[in-house]
Amino acid sequence: MIAVTGTTGKLGTLVLERLLKMIPSTQLVAIARTPEKAAHLAARGVQVRHGDYSVPDTLVPALTGVKRLLLISGNDLGQRVAQHRAVIDAAKAAGVEFIAYTSVLRADASSLPVATEHLETEKLLRKSGIPFVMLRNGWYVENYTENLASPLAHGGFLGAAKTGRIAAATRADYADAAAAVLTTEGHAGKVYELAGDQAFTMADLAREASIWAGRSLAYRDVSADEYRQALAQSGMPTPFVDFFVTTDLSIVKGELDDQSHDLHRLIGRNTTSLREVFARLPKSV
Repeated sequence: MIAVTGTTGKLGTLVLERLLKMIPSTQLVAIARTPEKAAHLAARGVQVRHGDYSVPDTLVPALTGVKRLLLISGNDLGQRVAQHRAVIDAAKAAGVEFIAYTSVLRADASSLPVATEHLETEKLLRKSGIPFVMLRNGWYVENYTENLASPLAHGGFLGAAKTGRIAAATRADYADAAAAVLTTEGHAGKVYELAGDQAFTMADLAREASIWAGRSLAYRDVSADEYRQALAQSGMPTPFVDFFVTTDLSIVKGELDDQSHDLHRLIGRNTTSLREVFARLPKSV
C-alpha cells in the first residue's frame, strides 16, 4: 500500500495520476486535509483518507496499513517542522516502512528561505529509524510560467538574479521521480538532488517568453535593494518581498543550478525544457 499526502495540491495530484498508471488503484491511499476535494480519486478506486498535518490525531488512522509514504512538504511556512514531525511520528506508530520526502535542492548548504525547515525535517527523518529517501526538488519552471500576467503587463521581467543559472524542472518531472522511488527498490538512504537538465538564466527565460508572446519581453536586472523597493511598492507583503529577493540572491550564488542529473536518471528521460513548457502554454494567461 502506497500513500501520498497533500493529494489535492498540484504536485500531489500529478503523483497520484502517475501512480494510477503504474499500480492498481486499490493499492493507493490519498491523504487529504479535505477529503471531499479528492472525491474524483475515490471514484477511481483510490482510498481517500482524512489526514491533516496540524491535527495529529488524524494521522495514525490515515497511515494504518501503509507501507510506503510520500510526504509532500506542507505550505505553512514557520509551521512545517512541527507538522512534518507529526506525520513522521504517526508513520512510525502505524508501521510505515519507507518515507520519501520532498525537500529542496542542496538543503544542507542552501541559503534559500525555505531550506531551514526542509533540513530540520530531513534530520527528523534520519532520527526516526524509518528507511527514507530525500527528494531534494529544485526550482519549478511553473514558478515563472504560471505568473506571466505581470511580465506581460509591464513588458518584461524584473529581478536581481544577474546571470545566475536556474536548473528548473516541471512539476510533472518531479512527480515522475516521486512515483519512481515509490514503486522501485534501491532508494533507501539515498539523497537525490533533483533539477532540470538544461539550466537557464533570467535573460534566457525572457527570450523564450518573448518567442511565446510574439513580442519583446526583456529582463531588467537591478540591485537587491532596488528589487526589494519595487516589490514593496507593488503592494506585495513584506514576507513575500523577502522571499523573492533572497531567492534571487541564492540564484546569483548558484544555489538553484545543479548538474547531478539525478532527476534525469530517476525518470529515465530528458527533463522538460523551458522551450517545451512555453510551447504547451496557451497564448493568453
